[in-house]
Amino acid sequence: MDNSRSAAESRVAEDGELRGPDLARAALQAAREQAAAKRKKSGAGPAGGKVRTRRRRGWSGAGPDDRDPQPLGKLASRIAKDRGWTDNLTGGQVFAKWGALVGEEVAEHTKPVALSDGELTVQAQSTAWATQLRLLQRQILKRISDGIGRDVVKRIKVQGPAAPSWRHGPRHVPGRGPRDTYG
Repeated sequence: MDNSRSAAESRVAEDGELRGPDLARAALQAAREQAAAKRKKSGAGPAGGKVRTRRRRGWSGAGPDDRDPQPLGKLASRIAKDRGWTDNLTGGQVFAKWGALVGEEVAEHTKPVALSDGELTVQAQSTAWATQLRLLQRQILKRISDGIGRDVVKRIKVQGPAAPSWRHGPRHVPGRGPRDTYG
């Protein structure tokens, strides 16, 4: 091996240029020295800690990844949270689960109308059911807080049955209203 080295050195001395395998060895050695200097400067490498490798990401592999298909419910809840819709959706659960929250018998004779600022407006089918609902108000609030969550509904406003409106259309004539037609 020493003979081949000395022959290469003599060739360099004669020509001034490297050729063939000697040129490849010299290029490899120069690259190694540059890499060692770079590692020493950055503190990385076998002696300096972690070796950082740059790898293009391909498929997600065995572990979970953001690029994996996501369940629709998870995506919908993330969109609702990002856009600030969670309060409205939680309030909507009161309307959707009304029968389960208050019981089927009460749900047959009442219906939730509006939810605004923690106040649930409930319309009863008759004045008797409106009175009954006012008496059951605390139990209904507790059931709603257990079923949906605390502070969704803070108070309940009970309305009796609504009288029919005789105002139809954008224009109407003031007067006695429906009493005129009954004589």
